[in-house]
Amino acid sequence: METIIHAKGLCKKYGQKMALDNICLEIPAGRIVGLIGPNGAGKTTLLKGILGLSAIEGDLRVLGLDPNKERVALLQDISFIADTAILPSWIKVSELLDYVEGVHPKFSREKAQGFLAKTNIAPKSKVKSLSKGMVTQLHLALIMAIDSKLLVLDEPTLGLDIIYRKQFYESLLNDYYDAHKTIIITTHQVEEIEGILTDLIFINDGKIILETAMDNVPNTFTELRVDAEHKDVALAHQPIHMRTILGGFSMIYENVASEKLEGLGRLMVPSIADLFVAKMQPLSIN
Repeated sequence: METIIHAKGLCKKYGQKMALDNICLEIPAGRIVGLIGPNGAGKTTLLKGILGLSAIEGDLRVLGLDPNKERVALLQDISFIADTAILPSWIKVSELLDYVEGVHPKFSREKAQGFLAKTNIAPKSKVKSLSKGMVTQLHLALIMAIDSKLLVLDEPTLGLDIIYRKQFYESLLNDYYDAHKTIIITTHQVEEIEGILTDLIFINDGKIILETAMDNVPNTFTELRVDAEHKDVALAHQPIHMRTILGGFSMIYENVASEKLEGLGRLMVPSIADLFVAKMQPLSIN
């Protein structure tokens, strides 16, 4: 299987701050990867390195190319959507389609028009007349109409209402993604991407905290909903995190056989959001 991103020993320092601390990753083709971390965790620095926007120490290859030395060639097969869409205010939507069609050989005007048909954006409208959310919709339509091998989405639906956010991820899965494309998504709205991810990466303080396929999560992590009566017994099995919920406690375990927890309460697979909190704020049991 083709390796889209190979990273070994990536480091980046800003003053005394280690933005990236010995990052190692292998991301193959045909994956949808959620890169999740708190503010200042190193997500943006890693993405900038992948896109060739920032020099990073270590061995980094994206589509077999060095992002720093071969960025022009690399950008032929990479699309990027940042959290803030910036488009010329004076241009009409139709003129913007003309421009992108003229400069990018892998742009499909038909696909862009298909995405825009799901919005209220008129072809004759100027960008300056569009709301912030509509500008974001227009930007997404343009980028998703480019046939790229790697799509990097950094908070792609920021500022959009919940209906269009849902439509966007459905379009991403149904109209864009295939086995030859790889998608990296960063977002704080992790519950909205849980159903489309194939892989999960947690990053904090410049380090990878968790890297796993979504298929492995049920085999590795267990959430137990337990009442106060069984709290001490449940704690004895060393959960990695505990929080109070209505009627008792929620505990998350890593690599603990579910058979050991049966009879103590309700067992389930933790959500990405709860798993993220658990890995970021591990429980200390003395």
